[in-house]
This record gives sequence, C-alpha cells and structure tokens, in this order.
Amino acid sequence: MACLADTQNIKITFARRGYSPSGGAEAYLRRLARGLVDLGHSANLIATNDWPANEWPFGSVTRIPGESPIAFADELEKLRPGLRCDILMSLERVWNCDVYRAGDGVHRAWLNRRQKFEIPLQRFVRGINRKHREILKLEESLFKNSGAGRVIANSEMVKHEIVDLYGYRAGKIEIVRTGVPLEKFRFDPVLREKSRADLKLKPDDAVLLFAGSGWERKGLRFAIEAFELSRDKKLRLLVAGRGDERGYRQKRFFTEEPVRFLGEIADIRPIYAAADIFILPTIYDPFSNACLEALACGLPVITTRDNGFSEIIEDGVHGSVVDLPNNVIALRNAIRFWSDESRRAGARAVNMECASHFDIAKNVETTLKILVQSANGSISCESMTKT
Repeated sequence: MACLADTQNIKITFARRGYSPSGGAEAYLRRLARGLVDLGHSANLIATNDWPANEWPFGSVTRIPGESPIAFADELEKLRPGLRCDILMSLERVWNCDVYRAGDGVHRAWLNRRQKFEIPLQRFVRGINRKHREILKLEESLFKNSGAGRVIANSEMVKHEIVDLYGYRAGKIEIVRTGVPLEKFRFDPVLREKSRADLKLKPDDAVLLFAGSGWERKGLRFAIEAFELSRDKKLRLLVAGRGDERGYRQKRFFTEEPVRFLGEIADIRPIYAAADIFILPTIYDPFSNACLEALACGLPVITTRDNGFSEIIEDGVHGSVVDLPNNVIALRNAIRFWSDESRRAGARAVNMECASHFDIAKNVETTLKILVQSANGSISCESMTKT
C-alpha cells in the first residue's frame, strides 16, 4: 500500500453505535468529520438505524443492527473484508480496529467508581447485567488483547486507566484533547438577553446550568442537593439533556419550582448564553464536551476530579474542582463562590482564553496525523479479520 502521507485523499471509515441529539460523542464525531472533509479527505460512517441521515452529510452511511454492544461489534466484523478504506476508526467498543478513540472512557473504571455510591443490591444487579458484561468483554479485546492498533484518549486520566487496568502499552496511546468550534461558543450579550427573555428569567436571576444525558453518572442529584443547600432565592437551576425527571423533582424550602427540566436540546448555545454558572458533579467523565463548551462561553465550571476536563482548568480561577461528587457542601460552597457577579465577570475573559487552546481545528489536525501514521504502519481495512 502506498504511503498515505503522499496521497491527497484518505478514506476513513468511522464506527459509532447509537445516536442522541444531545450526545457529546455524536457532536464531536460530526465536528471531526467536517474538519477532515474540509481538508479533502473522505469520511464514511458505520452506525445503527437510529442515526438520522441528515446528521451525516459527509459521506456514505452503512447501517447495521446493534441491539447490543456485541451484536454491533459482530456485524462490523462481517463487513470488514469488504470495507474500502485506508483506516477504520471506532468511537465504539468493538473487537478490533486501526484506531480506537476512548471518548467514552474505560467502562471498568466507571463501574469501580460507581460502586462507591451504590448499595450492595445495586452492585449485585450491575454484576449480572448483560450489557455491562458485553462492554467489558469488548473492552478487554481492544486493550488487553491489543485489538486496537492505537488508542486516542482525551485525558491523562483515561490513559492511566487503560494502562493500569488492562496493561495496554502506554506508547500506543495518544492524548488528543476534545475540541469545539470556538467561533460558535462565544459570549454574546445579544443572544443572552434574548435567551433569558425566552426562558422568562428575571433580570436578577442567577442561572446554574447542568447539561448532559446519563444523569446518574453525571451527578445530577448531587447538583440539585448542593443547589438546594445554597438557599439562594434568586438562583435557578436549568437541566438540559435526556433523563427521567421523576425522582429529581422535589420542593423543599422553595415556594416555586426552581429546577427546570428543558429536555434534549439540539442547539444548546442559547442556554449557555442565558446561564451564569455551569455545574457537572460527575462520578466519571473522560472529558466533558459540555464543560469545554461552557468554558468557551466564558462560564465558570464547577466539576469533579473524576472529570478529565478538570486537568485543563485551575481551581478558583476558571471554576471549581471538588474531590468527590457527593461532597455537596463543597459543591454548595463553589456555587456560592461563583454567585458573585463581579467574580464571574472577571473570569469570563480568562475562561475564554483557556478554551482558545482547544479549538476543533487543532483536534482535527492532530487526529489526522495519528490516522495517517496508523494507516502507514497497519494492515489495511480490506485484509483485517477478527482475532
């Protein structure tokens, strides 16, 4: 096979199971594909039937069954001999691929963290859950059995987990931070005024924003508890993303419902514009895309050390980093700290400058180099088979 660095067009096939309109992985994949296509490369997708056709305008979409993680991985293996591409990059746990982006983190590490917040019965149910067993089996294939030719991690935290839990070679793991289109995530006073009016917020309301799906993992209950402990009648909490609102709707000392569930929002930029503080007390997050978007908008970000995003910010400068997601007193103190309007205003420019180092263009450039290097040193897609 010719050296791909000398060709003008690299044919890349991506694999991703499932779809969520507000999913960080989906947003990142679309941004990556757009950047690669704009540079003259080909970007095709292998996905399940729930990926909308209009959400992949970059190339062909091959749809395969994916009722379970292993079902998707098995179907992908059947396609491998017939794929016409230079590189297969998976954003999904599969049996093997040229490059695996561990954007979902390490499932074993997530389960280990989760146990700290579960009662014994919950741990038992998790242990017999088929989905978890399948994900762990695929994860072992990628890392322990070297099914992934190279791995892209978006944080040091994830890299260390892969090495420590599976013994994967550290030299084959590249850290490429998540990137966002910075020009779309800027503080816009006009958009802020309109969005707050649309949300019927009062001029003196301070808005705390939580955004993300998978509320248990991302710590919504801790955010609500800390919010209620702040006992600030002018503070409002907006929750954007997919989840079951039952069990999260509670009224305590408030005379009106201060927590508003907005559901899944395709374009969340107006919500960032309306917000004053972003909070994500996650139990486990490889590198929160939403946190980076909020930072780019100038918002102070309150999160935990179990979020790879925390590696790029300084506590008390760009936001607040707490050690444990269930330390609601620390979260409450962070909310109170950033409730000061002058402090938030002072942090806006600093936060935007910090985010400026994580533009999607830089991510695309670095990822492309890894793809080219991997294609030049690996077996082509047409000849790879399941091991």
